[in-house]
Amino acid sequence: MADSKHNNNRCSFCGRLEDEVGILITGMNAYICDICANQAYMIAEEAMEGIKRNVNPKKLNLKKLPKPLEIKEFLDQYVIGQDDAKRFLSVSVYNHYKRLLQKDGGDDVEIEKSNIIMVGSTGTGKTLLARTIAKLLHVPFTIVDATVLTEAGYVGEDIESILTRLLQVADYNVPEAEQGIVFIDEIDKIARKGDNPSITRDVSGEGVQQGLLKLLEGSVVNVPPQGGRKHPDQKMIPVNTKNILFICGGAFDGIEKKIAQRLNTHVVGYGAVRNTAVIDKNNMMQYIAPQDLKSFGLIPEIIGRLPVLTYLNPLDRNALRSILTEPKNSIIKQYIKLFEMDKVKLAFEDNVFEYIVDKAVEYKLGARGLRSIVETIMMDAMFEIPSEHKENFVVTLEYAKHQLEKANIAKLQTA
Repeated sequence: MADSKHNNNRCSFCGRLEDEVGILITGMNAYICDICANQAYMIAEEAMEGIKRNVNPKKLNLKKLPKPLEIKEFLDQYVIGQDDAKRFLSVSVYNHYKRLLQKDGGDDVEIEKSNIIMVGSTGTGKTLLARTIAKLLHVPFTIVDATVLTEAGYVGEDIESILTRLLQVADYNVPEAEQGIVFIDEIDKIARKGDNPSITRDVSGEGVQQGLLKLLEGSVVNVPPQGGRKHPDQKMIPVNTKNILFICGGAFDGIEKKIAQRLNTHVVGYGAVRNTAVIDKNNMMQYIAPQDLKSFGLIPEIIGRLPVLTYLNPLDRNALRSILTEPKNSIIKQYIKLFEMDKVKLAFEDNVFEYIVDKAVEYKLGARGLRSIVETIMMDAMFEIPSEHKENFVVTLEYAKHQLEKANIAKLQTA
């Protein structure tokens, strides 16, 4: 049976007739079918990924890099207080830059990276510090959560998923990712529950810590480009973690008891009363030492690979009051901006701020408590005002008290 002229059109790549394919795209002097077009796209995408992985990282210039003082000044615009943590973080990040530049010289002295661990109760600004410093950096930066990590073979994310996210931030440019910075949040959640080593697998504790060791110390890790579970046929990207700076943060809830126990063991003899008097019991975190992390449940190998240990102070009343209104992205400024988008001028009476801070201190939730309280106070206004076409709205002390009582937020205190 003779084919019509219409059916004689063939794909110039695979030779299939027009009737045998879904779509046959016509060019100047050739045809391509949908099957070959998809294959061409996949080939081009794979080739481009290979090009990206071999691109040289951006050249760093020491003169243009932000100095530690400049890094801290930038952090001061967004984060209230925590000067000690800011200084440690600024110096470590600046030294990381200098370490990346060292390979250009011929010096025999090799600078080792100083991974950091930040300890502080919830709501004191650990994650905010990391997010803020990411705005300033000239290297890839990513924040990951340690709570989702599990040992290989268990449901959850493998340790290598940390580097997958760094690769994604670096647009899969491996040399670029290999000089990046990773912030691992909630590191305390992978502490083993007891002080004795486990003889069996620990899905969310010691096994994950053992897996993190190879990342922290510096080794070549095969990373799945799209994350998820690994399987034998999956293509892997080798990433060297030698020049990746790791910053870890955690609340370490209850570690104050470990610190107190250690300090009491050092206070003996006639000087006991005098030495105990100088200890600030309201801020035990400032006395933290590596042995306290070990008592809490971090293995010694992990602690040894996080040589820079710093702490965040608990937020007092003055700090909470400043956090509420002073930073560039303060909570109050955010709500004013939200109302401004509806062409409503929002204002607060000064005594409302004092009331919010008093409640935040009462609930002991840190800066996050401020957001919860303000959200509760503003919920009805945010629901009603966009439809009422008001031009001004003033939050009074009476209104704030009424809204909190209405929400019955006092139950949170005893929960």
